[in-house]
Amino acid sequence: MLEIKVLGTGCPNCIRLEELCREVTGDLGIEASIEKITDLNAFGNYNVFLTPGLVVNGKVLSQGKLPTKTTLLSWLLKAAL
Repeated sequence: MLEIKVLGTGCPNCIRLEELCREVTGDLGIEASIEKITDLNAFGNYNVFLTPGLVVNGKVLSQGKLPTKTTLLSWLLKAAL
């Protein structure tokens, strides 16, 4: 099971990233725990200083930008293997 954390304060890109993660995991049939982290103090624990941030299985994959659906699909597929 993938452990996905979306770090963001609630901006449109942060919300969209969470939606994309749910969409892609559903499309792929991958079991995932998706958690939204909005506490600014917690962002530092992941060394994420720009939002939205994406952490998959403890590894920061993206920060400060919204990945395309295709890119996210590729990342999550690789992480699931």
